[in-house]
Amino acid sequence: MLETNRLFLIAQLDHMENPKRENRQSVANIVLENPILFKELVAITFEVDTKVSIKAAWVLEWFCTHHHLEWMLPHLDEFSEKISTLKFDSAIRPCAKICEHLATSYHVKTTNEIKENLTPQQIDNIIATGFDWLITPQKIAVRAYTMHTLYLFGLERDWIHPELKHLIETKIIHESKGTKARGKQIINLIEKHLK
Repeated sequence: MLETNRLFLIAQLDHMENPKRENRQSVANIVLENPILFKELVAITFEVDTKVSIKAAWVLEWFCTHHHLEWMLPHLDEFSEKISTLKFDSAIRPCAKICEHLATSYHVKTTNEIKENLTPQQIDNIIATGFDWLITPQKIAVRAYTMHTLYLFGLERDWIHPELKHLIETKIIHESKGTKARGKQIINLIEKHLK
């Protein structure tokens, strides 16, 4: 049965031509109707040597953004441990966005399932991968999501903001107009937080 679910999901992902909204929503709808497929979606995302992993990452991010971020709870160990293994830019971007969603949910004032269940080890894994993404060549979107993620986690871990600020000022701010703008925004947030 599990193998059948997996093959069915892979067939749906293979059928996607591009990451257009309707394509991602179509596969997300299938997962919503068959929640057992979510575990497979996460697993396929981290089959990093296959191109179908990119499409799985597209759908996973769409699902977390537009439907149920809390469905990630049973998979946070796997997600936080394996994001560092991603190879394709097109898979890293959606996973960086999921990290930002996790950090945002973790730092809202109201209690929620992410805040109650995201462990220090999972946060450490996301932080370590985030810094790796900032010091290696990545697309602008990955940098933007990651800077914000690290800023949020830096609100309770003192060492993050000085490291992040240094990295932005010495490297990221010189890369492109997009990273320069987001970098300045993050530096302003850091300085405001220090006051």
